[in-house]
Amino acid sequence: MKILKHLCWIAVDWGSSNLRMWALNKKNETLDSFSSNDGMLGLENDAFEPLLSHKISNWVSGDISIPILCCGMVGAKQGWMEAPYATVPYNLMQESDSVKVACTDNRLDVRILGGLKQNNPADVMRGEETQIRGFLSNFSNFDGIICLPGTHTKWVQVSAGEVISFRTFMSGELFALMSKYSVLKHSVNSDGWNYQEFNSAVSESISNPQKLFSDFFKLRADDLLKKVEKSVLRSKLSGHIIGTELAGAKPYWLGQNIVILANSDLSKVYKAALEGQGVFAQEVDATKCTFDGLTKAFSLIYGRY
Repeated sequence: MKILKHLCWIAVDWGSSNLRMWALNKKNETLDSFSSNDGMLGLENDAFEPLLSHKISNWVSGDISIPILCCGMVGAKQGWMEAPYATVPYNLMQESDSVKVACTDNRLDVRILGGLKQNNPADVMRGEETQIRGFLSNFSNFDGIICLPGTHTKWVQVSAGEVISFRTFMSGELFALMSKYSVLKHSVNSDGWNYQEFNSAVSESISNPQKLFSDFFKLRADDLLKKVEKSVLRSKLSGHIIGTELAGAKPYWLGQNIVILANSDLSKVYKAALEGQGVFAQEVDATKCTFDGLTKAFSLIYGRY
């Protein structure tokens, strides 16, 4: 990296595990970018400012104050500074709530974007709203459901630029726990994948979600008694979890216009699960949506560019 003469502002996606930064000019063109594993979970509260100061030191010369807009878990209660949740329905194309961070480094003009909350049924999101804003900035007429797969998968109802409602499913976290720490870890220890077995498990669990815990142990028995391939068992574990999620999220996807915001591997898994039920879903790159969401939020907050 080097000193950037045309630097106008810095966009930051600061999640639980990773940090991504983009240096931008007045046209929102990327002059330079950076990523690391300096996520929120690995930092104490007093470590955020020194780390950010260090990261921008090769981009900013002298004492120039640069606007820095952050999204993600950096704004959580356990992060740098809590950015309050706005309540849905919320228009992401017209509103952008944020908090200003008091910094000792005069070069840092930092704002953190807030998340969204739903009071009934109770639910929250932080970071995903920026991805949705980025998608809507490119598809302003979209009306339908946005699925954001991940550790905590979100199904979000969007209309006329507004987030109307959403539901969260802890499917990704459950898969990680079951595959790494449960009795199944020896049975599903594989990098392979079988979409046919995955889709079969999805359909089975959509039809009979009440059998989930029994289906989990059947994977163990299939390993011990039938020597079923570990790649098959891993695929079926994922299929049972996502199928049960789809059973619970059916009002969000059945007969709806659906977009999946995720990076390729996870996006393809959810797309396959939905297509197995006869539902088409459009895939959109989540990283680009995060970037576009930050630039849209910047224009709403600062009223320029």
